[in-house]
Amino acid sequence: QVQFVESGGGLVQPGGSLRLSCAASIITFSIYTMGWYRQAPGKQRELVAAITAGGSKNYADSVKGRFTISRDNAKNTVYLQMNSLRPEDTAVYYCKAQHATATRLVYWGQGTQVTVSS
Repeated sequence: QVQFVESGGGLVQPGGSLRLSCAASIITFSIYTMGWYRQAPGKQRELVAAITAGGSKNYADSVKGRFTISRDNAKNTVYLQMNSLRPEDTAVYYCKAQHATATRLVYWGQGTQVTVSS
């Protein structure tokens, strides 16, 4: 069973920054596409950012230029640096791991709350 340790969420004022971390207990972490998703109250879960095994990245239009995803395969960890936060970024943020070829292998973290408010 894959386990995740997500951290870095919290309360921040508009314009502030947070850095989320997600450490996964996956032996073959380096061949997984890692992603961050978020779900606000009453809304569907949506992709925020993803990074492939090869390092290719994609972002939701709403976070381009403000958020940066990165990974450290030696630490089995994916990060999400969030700058210029806005109230509409408030959500529970989830880490997701998906095998690069056996795409049915999908694992989700437990989520971490991010609240942007003055």
